[in-house]
Amino acid sequence: MLKLSERMVMSFCEGVSASNAHTWTTLSGSGADDVRVMIRKSVDDPGRPPGIVLSAATSFWLPVPHKRVFEFFRDEHSRNEWDILSNGGMIQEMEHIAIGRETGHCVSLLRVNTVNGNQNNMLILQESCTGQTGSYVIYAPVDIVAMNLVLGGGDPDYVPILPSGFSILPDGPNGEGGSGGSLLTVAFQILVDSAPNAKLSLGSVATVNNLIACSVERIKAAVASKKS
Repeated sequence: MLKLSERMVMSFCEGVSASNAHTWTTLSGSGADDVRVMIRKSVDDPGRPPGIVLSAATSFWLPVPHKRVFEFFRDEHSRNEWDILSNGGMIQEMEHIAIGRETGHCVSLLRVNTVNGNQNNMLILQESCTGQTGSYVIYAPVDIVAMNLVLGGGDPDYVPILPSGFSILPDGPNGEGGSGGSLLTVAFQILVDSAPNAKLSLGSVATVNNLIACSVERIKAAVASKKS
């Protein structure tokens, strides 16, 4: 499980890193603050779903110390306040592995229980890490059958994952009662077509844009309510 989580974090960093071959494009008329997208093709990579992957990211400032923003994203009980894909279901932490001495640095395995109490066939693998210079929360949906194989000693390198997550940087005084804020970067990676040679449709871009815009609005509203 720790090996799979380590690969998830590396995959997230690779997926949002630009290069000469993969550059960010700013979406015009976006509902969120300066949403940027990047397209990658996944072929013959056993650790990543095959097809066209669309990365979308945006950054914005929050008037809340970064430790409190980190705790908000790390807490499974507040997840349905920002995670649109959980569809309002209750989140249950099945496994929790602490890493190091810092509170909040851990790997978790989460299950989504739907509104009617049923359980779907997807789990969420999540790693969170925090320090004085910044924090991150990275997560990815994982098929429950594949996860059971990993927990039983199977090779985690062949579990396809597509991680998304948050980077939280402190901005200004960051004491619990201080006036410091946070610079939050939200980044999603979404498989928009399972055929690597398919052409990206405008509908797919619009769907991802709406997803990140709605997520940003939810985050701002939830953080504002907790601040008050």
